[in-house]
Amino acid sequence: MAKPFASSADLGEKKQVLEVLAEGVYALTAEGDPNVGAIEGEDFLVCFEALATPVAAREWLSRLREHTTKPIRYLVLSHYHAVRVLGASAFGADVIVTHEKTRELIAERGEQDWASEYARMPRLFREPASIPGLTWPTATFSDRFTIDLGGGRGDLVLQYCGRGHTEGDLVAWLPRQRILFAGDLVESQAALYTGDAFHRDWSSGTLDRVASLGAQTLVGGRGAVARGKEGVESAIGQTRDFLAVMLRETGAAGSLKEAFQRTHAALEPRYGRWPIFEHCLPFNVSRLWDELHGVERPRVWTAERDRQVWDELQS
Repeated sequence: MAKPFASSADLGEKKQVLEVLAEGVYALTAEGDPNVGAIEGEDFLVCFEALATPVAAREWLSRLREHTTKPIRYLVLSHYHAVRVLGASAFGADVIVTHEKTRELIAERGEQDWASEYARMPRLFREPASIPGLTWPTATFSDRFTIDLGGGRGDLVLQYCGRGHTEGDLVAWLPRQRILFAGDLVESQAALYTGDAFHRDWSSGTLDRVASLGAQTLVGGRGAVARGKEGVESAIGQTRDFLAVMLRETGAAGSLKEAFQRTHAALEPRYGRWPIFEHCLPFNVSRLWDELHGVERPRVWTAERDRQVWDELQS
């Protein structure tokens, strides 16, 4: 029997949990759906990620407002994917911050990515008609962007660690509290999506730089919050292992179909029951096959190309 396309059959609601990670530092997790967060400054808020629609974002903000009524000054977006950015209008932020490469990717492929992700994950797009259009940053940076939180709260450092999940991923680092919002550069008990990735960079130097920060608490793009030195190391190690297995198995294959079969067989025993594993793997292997055969930058995913790859590899 053919498997339902991507996450189109995943229609059940996920339990959301709002966690207070430290004074004025919040994370919302949801059983493998995209994680979001917020950090209080002295008299303002920094929100991290925007969800897929303004309606979905307003539900998150209503939970956050049970803890703080401070105005939102900054909205930080870790990368360009639609499920992370299209809810931005709900925040009313003074400044929307991304890496400079993320802005370029929105211009290059934002419309196609929107259509692609909506077809793959319709449940996340709650009331899609509420989306006013593409989300554009109002501030970008190349290496580091520091926000003084004021009132003795220290800094929030937005850092580029190298190419990984996309060309333009950033992390949000609280050195004083040793809390890291890693975006989709790290997943904790959730499978990776690598359809727009640079696998070799990500699995080596980029994750090395993430690990070197020495976080004691890590909020990945999906999955549970990782706590303590061992928990953070485990989340980073899981991410690195997933990539290493993909590189090994796809690199040993003689065709794209064989690459998918080998990679699925190698990863499934450990990761197969984790969120979005079956959804992501055909797109992951297709991108890695391209990368290993000289296609430097990821090809643009469209709704039509998604179906073609799915039918070839997963059905």
